[in-house]
Amino acid sequence: METAICGRLALSPHTVFNSKPAGDKSLLCGGSCINRSVLMTVLASAPGKGGGLLERPVITAPGRESEFDLKKKRKTSPPYRVILHNDNFNKREYVVQVLMKVIPGMTLDNAVNIMQEAHCNGLSVVIICSQADAEEHCMQLRGNGLLSSIEPASGGC
Repeated sequence: METAICGRLALSPHTVFNSKPAGDKSLLCGGSCINRSVLMTVLASAPGKGGGLLERPVITAPGRESEFDLKKKRKTSPPYRVILHNDNFNKREYVVQVLMKVIPGMTLDNAVNIMQEAHCNGLSVVIICSQADAEEHCMQLRGNGLLSSIEPASGGC
């Protein structure tokens, strides 16, 4: 991988080679480059060897969080349980269909087991996830006529 910095080529952090002829005085950058719009250009020297284009960082307005920050916050936020409560209104088949529609990756077998546990025991844990995702799943279950709630996963059994 080559890195061009102010008219110089750096092949490693410790070695700098001049890319311009020896008599060219624009080569000497001192402490800062004249053209600040191009501080560093990264070129891939061998495709498939880890080189490639770097993504431009997303600059967000003050007070707004970037996608990376949101993902990091979700991963570090405490887990929550989404709980399905038994009701006397919905048929078992309907409950299974809603679980499969609302919860990503929910299989038929898991949906049947969750429905059966809620039917027999009064409630069942549907999924453990971040608080934001738990609130979203709970609202979707309620929007489809099922009784659901969330609670922190750290407390209790």
